[in-house]
Amino acid sequence: MSNFTPYLERNRAFAASGAQADVPRIPFVPFKQLYLITCIDPRVEPAAVLGARLGEAIVARNIGGRVTPAIIKDLAWIVHLHENKTPNADWFEIAVIHHTDCGSGLLADDDLRAGYAARGGWDERTSLEMAVLEPSKTVQKDIAKLRSAPELAPAISDIKIGGYAYDLGTGKITTVVQPG
Repeated sequence: MSNFTPYLERNRAFAASGAQADVPRIPFVPFKQLYLITCIDPRVEPAAVLGARLGEAIVARNIGGRVTPAIIKDLAWIVHLHENKTPNADWFEIAVIHHTDCGSGLLADDDLRAGYAARGGWDERTSLEMAVLEPSKTVQKDIAKLRSAPELAPAISDIKIGGYAYDLGTGKITTVVQPG
């Protein structure tokens, strides 16, 4: 049996429930006008931690939940669609969530970082910048990246951006930067 087998069984139950029919009509425009950026860490699952339901939000996950050039390009597309397909919507919101005890912190280890770079990963400087050691600080840096991204500049005034830190120990999310 594969590790994936139980998920195929769960999918059969999901498909039989008909829940897939209750999704946004326009692709990439979620019901709640929300784009979440968070970590790939399985301890930070938005459906469990936030109660995010199917169709409510777009969830972008990567190492550390960091704002990368790829995230910015994806957001530029989503914002463009939002502006053109939902012209009556007043705003779109981005929530950047970093968390404690993030595995990306291992990128601060000189030997691990050098080995990763040698394997073809990010260069050492980029790797070190990706490390989330203090979520409240890195989330502020990422919000600054979003606010200064030329790809988002045409619509930045219509986008609310908030920054949050999730504490794995308590299970609570703290607002670091108020959405605005």
